[in-house]
Amino acid sequence: MSKILSIETSIAVCSVAVHEDGELLALSELHQDNVHGSKLVPLIKSLLAEADYSPASLDAIAVAQGPGSYTGLRIGVSTAKGLAFAHDLPLIGVDSLDGLAARLVGQVERGSFIVPMIDARRMEVYAKVLDEKGGTLVPLKPVILEEGVFDEFLDSGLVYFLGNANKKTEAFLNHANGRYVDMVNSASGLGKLAYRKFMNKDFVDIAYFEPNYLKEFMVLKSKKNPLLS
Repeated sequence: MSKILSIETSIAVCSVAVHEDGELLALSELHQDNVHGSKLVPLIKSLLAEADYSPASLDAIAVAQGPGSYTGLRIGVSTAKGLAFAHDLPLIGVDSLDGLAARLVGQVERGSFIVPMIDARRMEVYAKVLDEKGGTLVPLKPVILEEGVFDEFLDSGLVYFLGNANKKTEAFLNHANGRYVDMVNSASGLGKLAYRKFMNKDFVDIAYFEPNYLKEFMVLKSKKNPLLS
């Protein structure tokens, strides 16, 4: 049995959870802007107290490693590193988009696609493309929303978009196969991925681990199959 505390601060949501063997036991989150610095540590303490857990009862700390908000990621990762170091626990880094997509994996039709996205700025997003089982088809990339950017997948089957960039993506794209799911990043999505890494002893080095800010953007000019270039 393994209990893992997960921290997700990639976007405005400040979210913490405890999973046991990948199954969600407790979750607490705040959907407010600019509260990570003042609310994350109290949120963790409150969650552990309400669930009657202590840091000593945990087996690992997991944290969303990015991409996402620079400030949010910095606070989340530094808090996770501090907890892991203070309590001599292994630290697990989970891709923020994988954690987001995990909430849909296994729940969509065969042959469909899952596109988790995090809003960047203007018409830019961080995105990747997964199959219905969670397998990566297109790895994490910064993407500019322009004509034809997702047509390779929209023309092949249903495409499920989720994340905090849905509103501007839906307004830009006009395709019958587009589906927009009202889900954003949450620590609840990190559990199974963190547990898999825990079992494989896939830990990060606390001293050197840094968030994946993914600052640089690429302009995708091709109107067909740009994500596969």
